[in-house]
Amino acid sequence: MPTRRILIFTAACTLVVTGGFISGSTAATPAMTADATAKTFVTKIYDAYKGKSSRGISIASEAEIQRYFEPWLAALIIKDGKAAAKRKDAPSLDFDPFVDGQEWELSDVNVGVSDAPPDKAIATVSFKNFGMPTKIVVNLVKTKSDWRIANITWERDGNPETLRGLFKH
Repeated sequence: MPTRRILIFTAACTLVVTGGFISGSTAATPAMTADATAKTFVTKIYDAYKGKSSRGISIASEAEIQRYFEPWLAALIIKDGKAAAKRKDAPSLDFDPFVDGQEWELSDVNVGVSDAPPDKAIATVSFKNFGMPTKIVVNLVKTKSDWRIANITWERDGNPETLRGLFKH
């Protein structure tokens, strides 16, 4: 019957377009791809903190800050750093935001990425730093070239604090 053929053809085309499967093969959906690349971005950051002689991630220069943070947040960090240098004071971000401290000895690092709207992702990073359990939430946004950090949330004394919150004066 022509109607049955049209229905089957339409269903098959729908599966191909939406990333479903035909003949046992599968295609990744855009959400799966975004989460995988977001996870890779965050995992690479934390890989720099593994091992006794690890160097971590430097965010000492404008280029380094712009490499990891989305433009608006990067501008805030840079502006605050320049203002602090001018008044010969410490910047608001005077610690490593990726480990929530000045020093690290990380173990048991686990990065998980949860669903978020398109072009956004939320990474939850748990690890032990000098044996102390730590959890950091990293909000990510997709830019033209790659994923960037839109915010970081740490828990201090049972209360959440954010990277963006450091710059609210």
